[in-house]
Parts: sequence; C-alpha cells; structure tokens
Amino acid sequence: MNNTVVPQSLPAVAAPSGGDPWLGLRRFTSARIALGRTGGSQRMETVLDFRLSHARARDAVMAPFNLDGVADRLAAAGLATHRLATGVADKKTYLVRPDRGRHLDAASAASLAGLAPAWGSRDLAIIISDGLAAQAAERHPIATVTHLADHLTAAGWSLYPIFLVPFGRVKLQDEIGERLGARFTLMLLGERPGLGMPDSLGAYFTAGPAASRTDADRNCVSNIRPEGLPPAAAATKLAWLLLESARTGRAGVALKDEQPASTLLIEPGAGRGAI
Repeated sequence: MNNTVVPQSLPAVAAPSGGDPWLGLRRFTSARIALGRTGGSQRMETVLDFRLSHARARDAVMAPFNLDGVADRLAAAGLATHRLATGVADKKTYLVRPDRGRHLDAASAASLAGLAPAWGSRDLAIIISDGLAAQAAERHPIATVTHLADHLTAAGWSLYPIFLVPFGRVKLQDEIGERLGARFTLMLLGERPGLGMPDSLGAYFTAGPAASRTDADRNCVSNIRPEGLPPAAAATKLAWLLLESARTGRAGVALKDEQPASTLLIEPGAGRGAI
C-alpha cells in the first residue's frame, strides 16, 4: 500500500506516464532536480545544460553595462541622473581589485563637492551599478526605482538625482552618502550570477552613511527579478524598511523585517504612492 501523504498546501504531483515521478516537480522550481543518470554517470543532456548555464553566468559577469540605456529610461520616467566613476576602468580590474570599486575617482569626488551645496542635504541617495551582472542592472532598477520614488516622495522624502556608477562595490555608497550629507543611501547592483539566474539584482541601504560603516550596518533585499522578488514588490519592501529605519532609528542587524502581510504585495502601477 502507498502511504505517501501529500501536504495540503501543495497540489499532488502526477508522474509522467512511464517516467520518473520526480520530473513532475520540475514545474515548481528552477533548481536542478530529477537530473537522472546513465549508469554511474550524469546524462549528456544534464551535462550540456549545466555547461550552458555556467557559460551564461560567466557571460553575465563579463557583459558591458549599457549606461546610456539606463539613463534614457530613467529620464523617460521623469527621474534625473548624475554619472560618477570609481577607480576602476575595466572589468578585469574590477574583478581582481575590489578595493578600487569602493571609492570614487578624483574627478567624481570633485564633482560631488561642487554639487552637494546646491543640492543640499536630502533623505536618500540612490546609486545604480552593474556589479557582477550588468543585465540585472539594466533590466530591473528602473521599475524598482520608479515605484520606490513614488512611495517615498508620498511620505515626504527628498531624493537626490539617481547616481549611475559603473564598476561599483556596495561600500561605495558610504563615501557618496558621506560626501553629500545624505540621510540614507541605497545601492542597486547586479548580484553574483547563479547557474539559473544571471540577472539577479541586489539592493543595499545604509542609514547615516560614513566610511566607518560596516556590512552589519546595512540591510539587503536580494534576488530582485520577475522570477524572484518582482521589482514592484521589492520597492514596497524597501520603502517599508527605509521608513521603519527612519522611524525607529535602527538599521542593519538591529532592523528586523516585520512588515505586515497586508502590505507585502502591490500590483505594478497600482496603489503607487502608498505603502
């Protein structure tokens, strides 16, 4: 007798006719399950699929960042931008010298010094960088930023122009925020690609950015992509966390994600301006 119990929260998985019942689970996940084997070896189909995914991940890391395209789309959404640069000029240097991606070059530092007095102290500086997956930084930040800007401006927050910075590392937001006197900084950049997701975007924010800040002072919302956390939902999450950080004075490991379930999901284009 088959005594298998199917959890009530999941539909029963029907085994393909004459096939492996594990194959039916593939529709629920992109994880590598039900790979099969030929004797003691993996099937050729499995090996080739792995190599293709690995090649796509490598391509994602090395792909150039279409900065002009991102700037044009942000402008079309009514958001001003300002370009900055780090001490990195090419991808190879970015990969072997992460320290250089954590600081602005001299020209960009001078640019901020000149513009900061005119901009004045504002609540949030948003930075977009390619990181380790340029296609993530091209595909998902626009929707994320436009929804987030709607939420925060409705709450009375002031924003700087969106900073576009190729070859940036997460720590860069501390220097930018400190030079500006920003209350918060938020950095969106491509995450290290996985074998099944070469376009995953990460979002990191810091309260009171300064050179002394560490990773323990930051909060992260990761895997922003339609197949993971959709940009509109990520914007809602980030807005709640930022507002809660401002309300409580807590950030980093001291700030817990206790967002009410009723505010978790927002349809793109619906309910914008409210959390």
